[in-house]
Order: sequence, then structure tokens, then C-alpha cells
Amino acid sequence: MELIWSPWRMEYIMAPKTPGCVFCDKLACGNDEAEHVLLRGQTAFIALNRYPYTNGHLLVAPYMHAPSLENLPAETLTEMMLLVNRGLAALRQVMQPQGFNIGANLGKAAGAGIEAHVHIHVVPRWNGDTSFMSTVGMTRTIPESLDQTYRRLLEALHGHEC
Repeated sequence: MELIWSPWRMEYIMAPKTPGCVFCDKLACGNDEAEHVLLRGQTAFIALNRYPYTNGHLLVAPYMHAPSLENLPAETLTEMMLLVNRGLAALRQVMQPQGFNIGANLGKAAGAGIEAHVHIHVVPRWNGDTSFMSTVGMTRTIPESLDQTYRRLLEALHGHEC
């Protein structure tokens, strides 16, 4: 069994929780660059994870505030999977990962950090991306800032210089 080590996420886990929904607030902000929203579709969007497991960790979420996939209409589910595919293509182009973890954590028991608003994780992976730093030093090295990753993926998703 392969494990994804992410001890740096303790900052997120231990931080005081604010009322409201992270995803709904992200969309309402109106500043996609500041919120790292990469692409807005008709019913769903792609954003960078603020607390990534690896560089390029994407989140695909519906606009509709719902706790589970079965609460979403078919057109939203379809668009979410199409956005996952667009994210995969952009990540392959920009970051050349050797694999991906893709999934949704539904409910607290499944590890959902944000239970009330369903979302799909797209996590690029590279052979050996779990190194001594994360397994022994309890530290993850993320070699690129969220802003740099955002700009590179934004260009790939939209097909032009940003």
C-alpha cells in the first residue's frame, strides 16, 4: 500500500474554522487569481488546493452547495468529470506527472475536510515523490508557489498567455 504523507496539512486541520463554506466563499470573492480559481464552467469550477498534497493538486467542485455526488444533477456530474479531464490534460502538459490520484472524500469518516460541499481531488504524482523529508522529517517540499503553479496551469487551461 502506498501512502500520501501530508503532515503540513496540520496547519489547515488545526486552524480555527470560520463559518460559511470555503468553496462558496471562494466563488463569491470575485477575485479568481487571489482564490486560485483556474476555470469556471457552467455548473462547476477548477481551483488549486490551498493546502496541496503535491504541486498542482486541483479541486473540481460544483457551484451547487451539496454534501455528496448523488445530490447533484446529471449535467453537473458530467461537467465535473469533463473538468477533471481538462485538469488532467493541463497537468500533463505543464508538470509531466507520472500518475494521478483522483477521488472524492464523502463524509468525515472518509476523510472529508469540507463535508458540506462535495469536491473531487486531482493529485499529480511522481515516482519517488514521498521522500525522506516527508517520511522522516515530517516536512513536505513543495518546490513551486501556488501563484506560480496557478499561472502555468491557467495558461494551459485557457490556451494563451496570461
